[in-house]
Amino acid sequence: MKVLNFCFNGRRSQLQLGSRRVAAPDYGRRAEEELILGIQSTIEASVDKFTPAMQRVATVIRDQPRIVLDQTISELAESCGTSVASVVRFCRTLGLSGYAQLRMSLATELGKEAAQFGTDLMLGAEIAQSDTLQEMASKVASLEILAIDETVSGLDYGVLERVVAAVDQAERILLFGIGASQFVAQDLHHKLFRIGRNAFLLADPHEAWTAALLSPAGTVALGFSHSGATADTVRFLEIARDAGALTVALTGAPDSPLAGAADECLVARARESRLRAGAMVSRIAQLAIVDCLFLGVASQRYEQTVDALKRTRDVTHPK
Repeated sequence: MKVLNFCFNGRRSQLQLGSRRVAAPDYGRRAEEELILGIQSTIEASVDKFTPAMQRVATVIRDQPRIVLDQTISELAESCGTSVASVVRFCRTLGLSGYAQLRMSLATELGKEAAQFGTDLMLGAEIAQSDTLQEMASKVASLEILAIDETVSGLDYGVLERVVAAVDQAERILLFGIGASQFVAQDLHHKLFRIGRNAFLLADPHEAWTAALLSPAGTVALGFSHSGATADTVRFLEIARDAGALTVALTGAPDSPLAGAADECLVARARESRLRAGAMVSRIAQLAIVDCLFLGVASQRYEQTVDALKRTRDVTHPK
C-alpha cells in the first residue's frame, strides 16, 4: 500500500493511498477539543443567531478576548450594556454550560496563541489604521495559520470520508458559490478537472439552478458559502437535493440554512478582520478543506491520478 507523507503546520502526518481512510490521525484525536481550541471562531460563526444583546457581548469579546479572563460575569454584562442573563444565554448558544466554561475555553485558546505567536500580536485586536504594513501582514498571517489549524483540527473525518467516496464515484460533480466563495469552488474544479473527473463550475444562479434541477443519477452538488446564508447557494442545494443529488455544504456556519440544505457539511473555521474587501482568512480555511477533499479523492485511484497529472502537465508545459 502506498503512503503519502506530508507536513502540516510542523506535524508529520500520513494518508493511506488506495484505501478509504482519509483521516490524518494527528488531528482526528483532537476533535474533542473543538470548543476549547476554536471558541473565538465558534463565536464568529454564530453571530447571525445571536439576539442584539448577545451580539453586543460577541463584539466586545471579539475585540477584547482577555476581558472574559479579567472580569466577572456581572462586570462583563455591564461592559456590554446588557444583563447577566444575556451573557448566560450567549454562553449556552455556543454550547457551553456557562460563563466558567467560556473563561476556561478562552484562557486555553489565548494561552496557546501566546505560546505560538507571542504576546505582542494581540490577536483579538482589529487591524488598525496605525498598524505598519509589517504588523498588518503578521496579524493576517497568524490568523490564517490559526484558521487552517482550527479547521483541520475540527474536521469531522467521518463526513470527509463519505464526501470523498461520493465524489470519487460521482457521474457528475456540480460546484457553485457566489463572490469570494466562487474562487474556492473554482479551485476545487481546477483540481478535479485535471485528474479527469466530470466536474462543472457553475457561473451564475440560473445556470446553477438549471444544472441542479437536471441532475442525473450519481450527481454530487457542492455549495460554497462561509456565512451559510447566501440565498442563491442555499437554493442551489435545495433544488439539487430535491432532484436526487447528494448535497454537500462547505461553510463556516454548521447551523446555517446552507448546512440545513445539505446531506453532508464540511465546516471551515476562521476569524475575519473587518477591514476586508472580501473573504480573506475564511477563504484560506475553505481552501484547506478543498485540499483535504482533493487529496482524498485523488488517492482513491492513485496510478490514474499520477498519470493524469503528468499528462496534463506535459501538455501545458511543453518542452
